[in-house]
Amino acid sequence: MQQQSATPLDVRIREVYADLSAAERKLADVVLARRHDLRGYSATELAALADTSKSSAARFFRRLGYAGFDEFRLQVRSRSTQHSPLARLAQAPVQPGDAGLQAHARRDAQRLLEWSEELRDEDLQAALAQLAGARRVAVLGYRHSQVTAQYASLLFDQVRADVQLLATGGGREAEALAGLGAKDLLFVVDFRRRSAQLARVLAAARAVGIPLLVLSDAAPGEWLETTAQADVVLRCARAAAAPPSEPTPLFDTYVCGISLVNFLATALAARLRASAQARLTRIEHLHAALGDLQAPN
Repeated sequence: MQQQSATPLDVRIREVYADLSAAERKLADVVLARRHDLRGYSATELAALADTSKSSAARFFRRLGYAGFDEFRLQVRSRSTQHSPLARLAQAPVQPGDAGLQAHARRDAQRLLEWSEELRDEDLQAALAQLAGARRVAVLGYRHSQVTAQYASLLFDQVRADVQLLATGGGREAEALAGLGAKDLLFVVDFRRRSAQLARVLAAARAVGIPLLVLSDAAPGEWLETTAQADVVLRCARAAAAPPSEPTPLFDTYVCGISLVNFLATALAARLRASAQARLTRIEHLHAALGDLQAPN
């Protein structure tokens, strides 16, 4: 049982899918569609979503190699914390020093190169068309994603008008979305460990017709509620796993996301050249009037 428990859920389901009954296949489809949010469901709720019986659900989880739903839920909860800094620190303590820094930099550089070759140009062009054509651009990111979201709002705001960073605290999402419509754009950064609130916010935005552009670190083919609702998805790859000879990174790296935001802002300025130049000129004049920037050496 321990060896089976280490098998990823989607792989385990694919291995037995052809042998499942019609009711069990419906439940398998529900579990796969919601595999990133399974912690919040009971066996009864999953059975209801699949329009099948609780006894069929019990048989389904046994077919996957679990003693029952309780063992399945325990593994789901354990898996949800495996990417936490605490879990990584327990697996392989970080080793400081010059050698560790060089290995860290090499991994980031390699991932940047691989990711830039994987990103599809048609997705980039679709994203730029959204950013250029929207009446207003609202930017949103929770938790660690907020850093990249703030960077995006700062750069976009320099090359086009009507860019707003949405607050992520205080439960004011409804007020923030109320000012947006079908002619606007919600630019979303969605990196793990994800806030459960984000999927609900995007569902609400989608329901009122707000176009969605999502930067996600989800792997190609990985289903998420957030990316499933987006008009355009740009994938910002996570760092590759460290080889056994090197220390395990304690935190996810966001170099691909930061690099992509910088590229999008630069390409957007080129696309909106006349208006971007006029806006940047006005900004520079205002900086000079305010005297708020330190003169270069």
